Amino acid sequence: MAKFTLYFKDKPIYSGIYDAGVIHIGRDETNELVVDSLAVAPAHAVVVIKDGGSVIKQLNEKFPLLINNQVTKEWNLRNNDVINVGKHYIIYSLTESFLDTEPFTAPAIFSHDADVLALNQKLEHGNKQQEANLQIMDGPHIGRILPLRKAMTRLGHEGAGVVVIARRKDGYYVSALQGHSGLAVNKQPLGENTILLQHNDVIEVDKTPMQFFLE
Repeated sequence: MAKFTLYFKDKPIYSGIYDAGVIHIGRDETNELVVDSLAVAPAHAVVVIKDGGSVIKQLNEKFPLLINNQVTKEWNLRNNDVINVGKHYIIYSLTESFLDTEPFTAPAIFSHDADVLALNQKLEHGNKQQEANLQIMDGPHIGRILPLRKAMTRLGHEGAGVVVIARRKDGYYVSALQGHSGLAVNKQPLGENTILLQHNDVIEVDKTPMQFFLE
């Protein structure tokens, strides 16, 4: 899995772990990684995680993408790479499930930082965010419960539309990952929207309705 830790003035302010999907970085609150700085574009960059690798791409020509202080438009992220975003920076690292070698070790300048250790412990042990699930409402798997425990949950298959549900601090957000046909929330086409799910909302993927509910 891929881990992103956002720093400001050498202090960690957010950390997230993702196993697959698309991670948006930018100033807008709809991004998975929100960087509160005017030096950052509302939609600054996007990271695509798949097949054990992560590729970051620039989204706005007016806001350069810097990796390890080098300007680039696209980059295959490697363990301990630094994404420079204004006065902030994001350290990309890999958890043990992606690495066959030793687990991630923070750069030496941060290795003694108690804030980093506390943040990692909080992330690993989870927080008190309300848990959520999906229940399939029709078809051969009717009644089946799908827990939403991961940072990102992918639903659907290529050719029939794919959505991703991102678990954030303020709730669960659904957006289209591939295709738009047959993807809907409460019978309204999902399109290119990112929607904060509410208790009892109904998501439809490939003609299969699933009800979102909070525990």
